[in-house]
Amino acid sequence: MPAVIPLRPAAQAPEAIEARLRAGGRTLVALSGGVDSAVVAYLAHRALGADALAVTLVGSAVSAEERRAAAASARAIGIEAHVLDADPIELAEYRENPEDRCYYCRKVETRALRSFGDPRGVRQYVDGVHADDLGGDRPGLRAMAEAGFLHPLLDAGWGKREVRAFAREAGLPSWERPSNACLASRVAHGERISAALLGRIDRAETLLREIGFRQVRVRVRAGVGHVEVGPSEVAQLFEPATAARVTAELRVQGFERVVLDRDGYHGRRES
Repeated sequence: MPAVIPLRPAAQAPEAIEARLRAGGRTLVALSGGVDSAVVAYLAHRALGADALAVTLVGSAVSAEERRAAAASARAIGIEAHVLDADPIELAEYRENPEDRCYYCRKVETRALRSFGDPRGVRQYVDGVHADDLGGDRPGLRAMAEAGFLHPLLDAGWGKREVRAFAREAGLPSWERPSNACLASRVAHGERISAALLGRIDRAETLLREIGFRQVRVRVRAGVGHVEVGPSEVAQLFEPATAARVTAELRVQGFERVVLDRDGYHGRRES
C-alpha cells in the first residue's frame, strides 16, 4: 500500500475514493495512457478486485505511444484489461473540427464503453478527470456527464499534484509521464481532420521521441507542422544537426513546411 501522500486541505484520502468505488459495484475504468486514469484503475482494482475492469479505446486520434503506456499501466496494476475500437473520425461533425469537437468524440467513446460494459454487468463507469482539468468550456465533460460517467478524483478534490504523488508511491509506470492529449488536439479548430493527417502527426511525434525528446507536440496550422518540445529541450532541438534532421524527416512525412518553436511546450490547454 502506498505511503501517506501530501493532500491539499480539501482533498480526501485514497481510502475514501476506494470506499465510494466499492459501494458502486462492478466498475469500468476508461484507461488511457496517462497517469490520471491509471491511478483510478489502481484504486478501483484495490477496492473491487475482479469486479474492476479497464478498457482502452483506440482510434485514429490515439497515438501508438498512448496505447503502449495504457497497456503498461494495466499490467503493473494487474487489472482485467480490454482494448476496444471506437473511432469518431466516422462522424462528419468530428472531421469538421469545430470548437466542440470533443463533445462528438466523447459521445462515440462513451457509447462504445457502455455497449461493452452493460452486458458484462458494469454498474458504474469512471474516468481520470480531476480538479485541475476544470475551467472554461469543456464539451467533452458534458458528453461524459450525459453518459453517466463519474469522476472519482474530482469528487475527492484531487488535482495533478495528488495524482502524481500517489502514482509515484504506488509504483505506477506512468507517474512521471508527460501530460498528453489526443492527436486531434494538435489540429487548429476549423481545419479538417482526417485519419491520414492524424497518422502523419503520430509518426512525426514518434520520431521526435526516438531522437530523445520527452515532451513533444507537432501542431498543424494551415498545413504547416509546428514542432514543440519541453522548454528544457529547446536548445537541443535547435542544434544545427538536430534541427536539420527533424525538418527533413517531417517533410518526408508530408509536412511541406516545418516550423521549430523557440518558446517550447508550456502546457497550454488542449482540446
